[in-house]
Amino acid sequence: MCGPAMFPAGPPWPRVRVVQVLWALLAVLLASWRLWAIKDFQECTWQVVLNEFKRVGESGVSDSFFEQEPVDTVSSLFHMLVDSPIDPSEKYLGFPYYLKINYSCEEKPSEDLVRMGHLTGLKPLVLVTFQSPVNFYRWKIEQLQIQMEAAPFRSKEPCMAEEVCSMSWYTPMPIKKGSVVMRVDISSNGLGTFIPDKRFQMNINGFLKRDRDNNIQFTVGEKLFNLMPQYFVGVSSRPLWHTVDQSPVLILGGIPNEKYVLMTDTSFKDFSLVELSIDSCWVGSFYCPHSGFTATIYDTIATESTLFIRQNQLVYYFTGTYTTLYERNRGSGSWVRVLASECIKKLCPVYFHSNGSEYIMALTTDGQVSFEMLPRQWSVCEQIGVTTCSIIWSEYIAGEYTLLLLVESGYGNASKRFQVVSYNTASDDLELLYHIPEFIPEARGLEFLMILGTESYTSTAMAPKGIFCNPYNNLIFIWGNFLLQSSNKENFIYLADFPKELSIKYMARSFHGAVAIVTETEEIWYLLEGSYRVYQLFPSKGWQVHISLKLMQQSSLYASNETMLTLFYEDSKLYQLVYLMNNQKGQLVKRLVPVEQLLMYQQHTSHYDLERKGGYLMLSFIDFCPFSVMRLRSLPRPQRYTRQERYRARPPRVLERSGFHNENSLAIYQGLVYYLLWLHSVYDKDYYFFLASNWRSAGGVSIEMDSYEKIYNLESAYELPERIFLDKGTEYSFAIFLSAQGRSFRTQAELGTVFQLHSQVDVGVVLADPGCIEASVKQEVLINRNSVLFSITLKDKKLCYDQGISGHHLMKTSMTVNVVGSSGLCFQETHLGPHMQGNLMVPVFIGCPPGKRLAFDITYTLEYSRLKNKHYFDCVNVNPEMPCFLFRDIFYPFFLIQDLVTGDSGSFQGSYVLLVVGGGPTLDSLKDYSEDEIYRFNSPLDKTNSLIWTTRTTRTTKDSAFHIMSHESPGIEWLCLENAPCYDNVPQGIFAPEFFFKVLVSNRGVDTSTYCNYQLTFLLHIHGLPLSPKRALFILMVSASVFVGLVIFYIAFCLLWPLVVKGCTMIRWKINNLIASESYYTYASISGISSVPSLRHSRMGSMFSSRMTEDRAEPKEAVERQLMT
Repeated sequence: MCGPAMFPAGPPWPRVRVVQVLWALLAVLLASWRLWAIKDFQECTWQVVLNEFKRVGESGVSDSFFEQEPVDTVSSLFHMLVDSPIDPSEKYLGFPYYLKINYSCEEKPSEDLVRMGHLTGLKPLVLVTFQSPVNFYRWKIEQLQIQMEAAPFRSKEPCMAEEVCSMSWYTPMPIKKGSVVMRVDISSNGLGTFIPDKRFQMNINGFLKRDRDNNIQFTVGEKLFNLMPQYFVGVSSRPLWHTVDQSPVLILGGIPNEKYVLMTDTSFKDFSLVELSIDSCWVGSFYCPHSGFTATIYDTIATESTLFIRQNQLVYYFTGTYTTLYERNRGSGSWVRVLASECIKKLCPVYFHSNGSEYIMALTTDGQVSFEMLPRQWSVCEQIGVTTCSIIWSEYIAGEYTLLLLVESGYGNASKRFQVVSYNTASDDLELLYHIPEFIPEARGLEFLMILGTESYTSTAMAPKGIFCNPYNNLIFIWGNFLLQSSNKENFIYLADFPKELSIKYMARSFHGAVAIVTETEEIWYLLEGSYRVYQLFPSKGWQVHISLKLMQQSSLYASNETMLTLFYEDSKLYQLVYLMNNQKGQLVKRLVPVEQLLMYQQHTSHYDLERKGGYLMLSFIDFCPFSVMRLRSLPRPQRYTRQERYRARPPRVLERSGFHNENSLAIYQGLVYYLLWLHSVYDKDYYFFLASNWRSAGGVSIEMDSYEKIYNLESAYELPERIFLDKGTEYSFAIFLSAQGRSFRTQAELGTVFQLHSQVDVGVVLADPGCIEASVKQEVLINRNSVLFSITLKDKKLCYDQGISGHHLMKTSMTVNVVGSSGLCFQETHLGPHMQGNLMVPVFIGCPPGKRLAFDITYTLEYSRLKNKHYFDCVNVNPEMPCFLFRDIFYPFFLIQDLVTGDSGSFQGSYVLLVVGGGPTLDSLKDYSEDEIYRFNSPLDKTNSLIWTTRTTRTTKDSAFHIMSHESPGIEWLCLENAPCYDNVPQGIFAPEFFFKVLVSNRGVDTSTYCNYQLTFLLHIHGLPLSPKRALFILMVSASVFVGLVIFYIAFCLLWPLVVKGCTMIRWKINNLIASESYYTYASISGISSVPSLRHSRMGSMFSSRMTEDRAEPKEAVERQLMT
C-alpha cells in the first residue's frame, strides 16, 4: 500500500428537503399522466441472462461471456434428421451460449407471469446487432443483424404440475468473427402482456479465463466481493473513457488509495470490483517530480481489445484474449508498463477509431505528446515562440489527422496565457488557431456573446481545462470555468448561461447533439449542441420534484444519501453510476437520468399561473413550445441508407402439443443459426429457401427452412435513422409535419402577388460541411389543419471525396434539423415518459457505402456475345460454373453492381480498366504476373510484341498506359502475340488449345459515377487458341509423315498378304498331319498289348471297336492322298 494522498472529493448529493406544499401539489399534477400510464400499462421489463448449453433449464444461473470458439454439440443431432431439408454433407456447429429470457412486473412473481405470457401467445423477439470491427483491413465492414424468435423451455426443477411449473424462453447467442460488441434488443410479438422494448449489452469479455479447477477468474487481477462504502461514499466522480461503440469491456478507476477498478462487459448492468496485479506505485518516483504517491488508478481508457491505466505517472496496458478478432491467442499474461522513461501526467482518450486502428494520447510533464513522440522533430514551445509551456489537453480529430492541443504558456513574469494549437500528424505542420482571452467576457444579460476582441471583460480569469470536438458536426468546445463554442476553429461564442463561479471537471458526450457537463462540485448541466442555452439538471427545482416522486414510489434506484461515480451516454441516453446508502447498506446502481422530465418539471415549476374561476383556483401551465404535434412523414425504406443487413430465424417446430422445446430442438436451432451466419460469411450459395417439412419428422422436430431468410424490405420506424450513408450524388428525402400552437399564420403582401401566406413555425437545417452536402427545404402550409409540412432533401455535392473501398475511410459529417424556438422546450408525452422534440441530428457518412460489390455478369455476357458474334461455341467439356469463350470471337464483358443489403442488382454503367494479371493452360498451372509483365501484356504502348488482347476503344488512362472501358465499349479482341504467355500453347489432346486468364477489373481513378473503388478478380476460360506457325508446321510435318507411312504400310500389306496366307495354310496342314499320325500309332500300340480278359467283351463291343478303327483309318488315307497330290 502507498501512503495517503490528497484527492478532491465532491460533496455527497444533498438530502432531499421537505418541499413546499405548492410544489408537492405540482409534483402530483405533473405525475398524474404517469399514474394513469401505470394503471393501464403495468411497469414490466425484460430480463436476460447468458447460459451455457449444459446449464439450460437451470434456475438462478448466469454465465460470463468469454468463450468464443464454436462447439461441436449439434452435428450428431443433424444426422438424425434424414427427412428434413438440410445439407447432410455440411458439418453443423453451435455457439457456446444461449440467451435466457424472462420478464417481471411490479409485485408479481416472475414464474407466474412468464407462464401466463406463454399461455396467452407471448413470444419474445430477439434482435442481435453485431458491431463492425476496428480493423477493416482484416475484417469486412458491415452492419449485420439477426432477428430470432425465442423458444419456450421448461425448467429442469422438479414440478408437480401436469404441464409446467416454471419456464423461460431461449435463443442462441450468436458470435460473429471480428465482432466483440453486440447489442441485444428484446421486443414482444404483440400478444399477451404489454412489455416495452429493452436493449442489453452482450459483449465478449477477453479478460476472463478458467483456472485449473474450472473456475472463472480475471486475468488482470483478483476479483473482490465486498464493496465497502469507503470506496465510494464522498468520492469525486470521474469520466468513463472508451472507444465509442467498440469497447466490449469498460473500466472505471478513481477509488482512493487502492489499486481497485470497476469492470463490466454489460455497460454496468452488472460489474465486478477487481484489484489490479500491477507494480508498486513507488516505481518511477526517483526520476519523476512528485508531491505524493498513491495506489489510486487515476486515468482508465478501454479500447476494443486493450485496457490502459495510469497510476501516478506510470502507464500500463493489458490486452485481452480475443480469438474472434485475431484468430489466435494474443492476450497479455500480465500488465505491461510502457513509456518507462517518461513522466506521464494525463491520459487523453480518442473516442473514434480511424484507419483501422485505435489511439490514446499520453501527456508528459514537459509538454510533449506520446506514444509516438509528437511533434517529431521539435517541441510545441519552440513553434509558438515561448520558453516554457505545458500541454493541458489534447483532442485527436481522426478524419483530419489533426491534434488539437490546449497549451498553457508563460511569458516571463506575466500571467499564464492559453492557446489552441493545431498539429497535423501527416504533414508535421503546427498552426496556432486561437488565443484564449485572459478574462471571462461580460455578457450583460445575453445568453451568448460572439468574442470579437472589442467586448468588455470581468475580473475573473479564464482557467481552461480541456477541449471537446464532435467529428460529426465539427463543433469545438473549450471548457473550464467557462464554455466557448466554435464551428470553424476560428470564431468562438461565449455561452453565458454557465456561471463563471463553477469549474467544469469533465463532459459526457453523446455525439448525437447532446452534452452533459459535470462540475468540480458535482453539479450536472445539459447542453444541446448548436444551441446557446445551458440547463442545470442537478441541483434544480426539476430534480427536487423528480426525486420526491421517486421516493414516494419507493424506487430502489434512489436514496437520500447518494454519491455519483460517473456520468455517461449510452445509445443517446444519459446514465449515472450511483452508490446508494440505505440503512447503512450500500448499493451500486446504474440509472437513467430523465433529462426530458427534469427540463419539463423545471419549466412548469418556473412558469405556471393560478387563475380564479368561480370559487376555485385553477392551476395552468405556460407552454413555450411553438408546435403541438411533430411527426416525420415520407421516410424512405431505411436499408438503402443505413446499410443494415438483417436475417430472420425461427426455432424448429416441435411435435409436442404444448409447444415446449427440449435440449435437442434447441441444439438444432443453434446449428441452423450458426449455418445461416456461416453462409453469410462465405457468399458461396443462396441463402436458405426450402419447402417446409411435414409433422412426421425424424428427431421430433420439423425444420421449415423458409423461416431462415434475409430481409430486404424493412419498413421505416417513423424516426430518422441512426446514421445515413451517401454515395456520390445520392439524395435522402423526408418530411416534417408540424401542428402549430394557436394562430401561427399571417398574410403578407409581396411583389407580384396579392397576399402570401406565411407560417410563424419555421424549420432550420444546419449542415456540418455545407461544401460537401446540400439541403433544400420546401414548405407547404396546411391552413385548414393549422399545420405546416416541410419537405427536406439532403444531397451529396460530389466534391469532398475521391474513391474508397466499400465501408472504408468514410467522411463523417451530419445534418441537424431544428424547429426554431423549440430547443429544450418541446416534449412529446408517451407511456414511456416524455420525449424531447424539435431537435434532430443525423450522422452522415460520405463515401462508398458498406455492402456493395462488383460482379461479372456472365449471363448477359453470354447472351450479348451470342447476339453480336452470331454463334456461340462452348468447350467440349462443359462447366456450367465457368463457360468458355472462343478465341476468334469478340469478347464483350459486362458487370453488375450487387447491393448485398437491399438485394438489388443492376448493370455497372461506369468506366473501368481491365487487366490480365495471371493465367495458365490449366487451373493447376495458374501463375500471377509481375508488374512488368502486366504492363507488357495489357498496355497499348507495349513494343515487345507481348499483348494478350486489344480493343478499338481510344480512351486511355492519363499516362496512356491502359485502355479505359465501359459497358458501351466495342469489345475485346484476343491477340496472344509472340511473347505473350498464351502464345504457342501446347494442346492437351486432339482439340484446340485452351487457356485460363486471371482478369482484374478496377474503376479506381477512371470512374466518376461513384465513390466506390470497385475491384474484381475472376477467371476467364478461352478455347480455340491458334497454334504458332512453327508449331503448326511441325505438327503438319509429323502428321504428313505419319500419313505417308500408313499408306506405304497399307500397300505392302496388300501385296504380301496372299503369300502370307498360303504359307500359313501349309504350316497349318503339316502340323495337323503330325498330330494325326502320332495319334494313330499310339492307338495301335495300345490295342496290340491288350490282355486276354479284354477279348471276352460282347460282340457288340467288338463290332463297335472295329468300326471305330475303320472310321479312323479312312481320314488317314484321305490325308495321305491329298498330301501326295
